[in-house]
Amino acid sequence: MTLAADLWLFWTYSFLGYLLEKGFAAVTGGGRRGRRCRLLLPLCPVYGAGVLAVVCLPPGLTDSFWGMALWGGAAATAVEYGAHWWYEAALGVRFWDYSGVPWNLGGRVCLPFSAAWGMLLAVCLPPLQQVLAPVLAAVPPWLTWAALGAFATDALLTGRLLLATGDPESVRVPLLGRRARRLP
Repeated sequence: MTLAADLWLFWTYSFLGYLLEKGFAAVTGGGRRGRRCRLLLPLCPVYGAGVLAVVCLPPGLTDSFWGMALWGGAAATAVEYGAHWWYEAALGVRFWDYSGVPWNLGGRVCLPFSAAWGMLLAVCLPPLQQVLAPVLAAVPPWLTWAALGAFATDALLTGRLLLATGDPESVRVPLLGRRARRLP
């Protein structure tokens, strides 16, 4: 794949991760807790980075269902741990905390969610990749540059908000009828 296709893969799975978080929050009654690791745009970069890590694994590790579940789950968990550490160390925020979940590692990752990521990857990633890879590889370069500009702007604004407030809830796009928070 090309760098442009990899960017689109990252953004697509970041968006699908956002939808997954919203759905999980709706099903579990998480409400406001449903905002996990999100930019101003509806993207959760930890999902995009996790899928890229899985896609980069040697093919022999992920060729079977159980190989994908085990090694894909391990790769996604490693990305989740690293992202959590980076958000906390660099930006001073914690988007999620698994401290109350059994078999957690510093509240950053936990065995039940690692197993869930592995199973989700094994079931969903191969068929999604078959559909998405050729479509994303065909995106025109001008659109990739425009999306990259929007993403970079969003990441900078999000980082600024998080550094200034230390509050993941400060990252929101004003909606109709709601007051916009100003940049500090």
